[in-house]
Amino acid sequence: MSTFWSLWVIVITTITLVFVFWTLWTNSKNYTGIEEGESMGHEFDGIEELNNPLPKWWTIMYWITGVWGVLYLILYPGMGNYEGVLGWKSSNQDIRSIADSKEATEQGFAEGLQVQYDVEVKKSNEKFGPLFQSYASKDIDALMQDEKALEIGQRLYLQNCSQCHGSDARGATGFPNLTDDDWLYGGEFAHIKTTLLNGRKAAMPAWIDAFGEQGIKDMTAYVLSLSGRDVNVASAKAGEAKFGVCAACHGADGKGNIAFGAPNLTDNIWLYGGSERAVAETLTHGRNGVMPAWKDILGEDKVHLISAYVYSLSNEK
Repeated sequence: MSTFWSLWVIVITTITLVFVFWTLWTNSKNYTGIEEGESMGHEFDGIEELNNPLPKWWTIMYWITGVWGVLYLILYPGMGNYEGVLGWKSSNQDIRSIADSKEATEQGFAEGLQVQYDVEVKKSNEKFGPLFQSYASKDIDALMQDEKALEIGQRLYLQNCSQCHGSDARGATGFPNLTDDDWLYGGEFAHIKTTLLNGRKAAMPAWIDAFGEQGIKDMTAYVLSLSGRDVNVASAKAGEAKFGVCAACHGADGKGNIAFGAPNLTDNIWLYGGSERAVAETLTHGRNGVMPAWKDILGEDKVHLISAYVYSLSNEK
């Protein structure tokens, strides 16, 4: 927050608090010149207004809450950039990377700062760390028979992976379906765990400069023909002649290569859509999807459990 807006918040908050206390004080005084309990001279529908003071319990309650509000704003951050006397904050701000987060956390503990998020994560790791370690020592066969382990893996998946792959793990355009047998980098447990630990970065280049518009149309026709689609035969034939540059990743038969994460073009399963327009767009502009690495975020023990859950989605227990 800039200095201007910080001062703006502080001034507005201070004015509001002063107004609240002034209102409480003035309403506790009798400025009417009429004795308490006497008529104010107003009557409506048979109801006469009397000069009665505010209820004591109500007044005391508001004074207490007002004083507490002032103390809270002094002790904790609540007005602009003011950090509070206690030095408490909910989390480390302006973090741009995992490395920055770790550095800020270590610095906070070293300096005795009260960062609520870091404190709660530390307590959680101390409490549940041994549990995750015990599951991390089990192989996939044992985990597949352990319902509790898979339930924990599912919760970890929902917290960290469902934003992209969906709560049902069926994915969306650009995000793989994790419940079928189609895997870009391999569907064995070891492959899945490696993907989660280290992440993946796609490297499908754009071909518009190499092929031109007509070449893209021809290549699109040929790619669609590999999965049995009805296409212009002459255009597909022209595309086949150029497919050699694609075979380096997708294979001469177009069935892909898990070493590169190159998809199978013959099964009619499409990550970015299998329409003529979608395939042409992929060929024209390329694709550079990124699967983040979770090793430094969740740790190997939790990744082990998530990997087991993901593996169970497309394999019998």
